[in-house]
Amino acid sequence: MKNILPARNSRQSGASLIVVLILLLVMTLLGLAVLGNTLLEERMSANMFDRSLGFQAAESALREGEALVAAGPTVPGTGCTAGVCATPVATDPDRWTDATFTGWTAATSNLGALPAPASYFVEFMGDAPTWPGCDRKFPVDPLCMAPRYRVTARSTAADRADVILQTNFIVR
Repeated sequence: MKNILPARNSRQSGASLIVVLILLLVMTLLGLAVLGNTLLEERMSANMFDRSLGFQAAESALREGEALVAAGPTVPGTGCTAGVCATPVATDPDRWTDATFTGWTAATSNLGALPAPASYFVEFMGDAPTWPGCDRKFPVDPLCMAPRYRVTARSTAADRADVILQTNFIVR
């Protein structure tokens, strides 16, 4: 019986092995790039969540300071007492930027197990017009001028987001 199949070349060059190894290397590099991107997005998400918790804590402290102002606080002549500070001196640095400032009052708001403790202080800023231009009329309307306060709140914790919020509050 005659063999009708052509004779095979018994020498193989192994080109398919090299191609498969190169494809495997490319797929591994793509996988590592995707993994790095995923880790970066995870960190960004965690930082945004942490900042959101800090913002909520600072806003709660801010509302607590505003409630103190609405109750009509007693303003000390100098310094700070019970979270209320005297009018700031223009030549002094802003209190919230001064690392040695000790007038912060811890907020008592309970927001659950937030890892970012909040504190606040209130500054008396003098009397201010309650509507635009009322202080330029003569005679000045008795309801025109009202005490104005600046409430500053912060939420800080080690290795966490630092959040500082401020409002100006006019008592009518």
